[in-house]
Amino acid sequence: MAAIPAAKDYSRANILQDATELVGKTPMVFLNKIAEGCHAKVAVKLETQNPLSSVKDRIAHGMISDMERSGVLKTGDVLVESTSGNTGIGLAWIAAAKGYKAKFVMPASMSLERRVLLKALGAEVILSDPAKGMAGANDLAAQLSKKPGHVWARQFENPSNPNAHFSTTGPELYKDTAGQIDTFVGGVGTGGTITGVARFFKGLGHPCEFVAVEPAKSAVMSGGKKGPHGIQGIGAGFIPKVMDMSLADRIVTVKDEEAIATAQKLAQSEGIFCGISAGANVHAALRLARDPANAGKLICTTICDTGERYLTSALFKSTTDAAKALPITTSV
Repeated sequence: MAAIPAAKDYSRANILQDATELVGKTPMVFLNKIAEGCHAKVAVKLETQNPLSSVKDRIAHGMISDMERSGVLKTGDVLVESTSGNTGIGLAWIAAAKGYKAKFVMPASMSLERRVLLKALGAEVILSDPAKGMAGANDLAAQLSKKPGHVWARQFENPSNPNAHFSTTGPELYKDTAGQIDTFVGGVGTGGTITGVARFFKGLGHPCEFVAVEPAKSAVMSGGKKGPHGIQGIGAGFIPKVMDMSLADRIVTVKDEEAIATAQKLAQSEGIFCGISAGANVHAALRLARDPANAGKLICTTICDTGERYLTSALFKSTTDAAKALPITTSV
């Protein structure tokens, strides 16, 4: 009988145990061409470098890990969430890696790419009435959570959401900027990013301004009425429990067309291929950077997700149509 080879020792190998260990530690870059003429420097954190290309991978990992530790989520359970797409995608790939089934409720107005990604990751997708926004998706998720073995992640009220940013995004921003960050701009979907980051910096006693961004068409944090808008990922139509309004030093609104135009400019002038909410973040950051009162400051924000999630949306629809219409060329 052939001898059984000794087991190899991989302790010194540069191989991670699984993809969840890749969440976070995303790079930062300065904006250059798009920020020409600004009085302040603008730097963005490329959350597109997470495993499934969005900032929501952070909270998905945090929520699932915390639910497992507390015994709320067990083997055989079905993970449930209401999502505009990215949180669901984050939860879906981690659920797949850990062996959980998953069901997600998403407004039908979200991009086709998001539905495809969720289904490709093995999740069940339930579309809700787009006129009811995220509140309608939440209602259906609540109904699902009453079924036996169904566990609702509750991203809009789960403290694990901001805690993920308190323990990862905040410290990374401080380290990446060598403590020189002056302003953080954060689009508010659940409010987890800006709440967690602000808590971290305020805990340090570090002087930093925190600016919350919301759609002009659904400016509920500014005291306006909720309404349909085109900035997928932010502007849920209500102020989530996760969002600590006391931490926001100011609130700015961004129009749909401003967010879209900025995202397109980021692709064409900076080579940063991102989604509409990242366009909103950067538009707001550039608005601040153009203010002489902010001269010499460092303004930071996040590139929330990849533009590949928006090829059929208003962001790149004309580009997609033009690509489909390209003729076949036989000589040049």
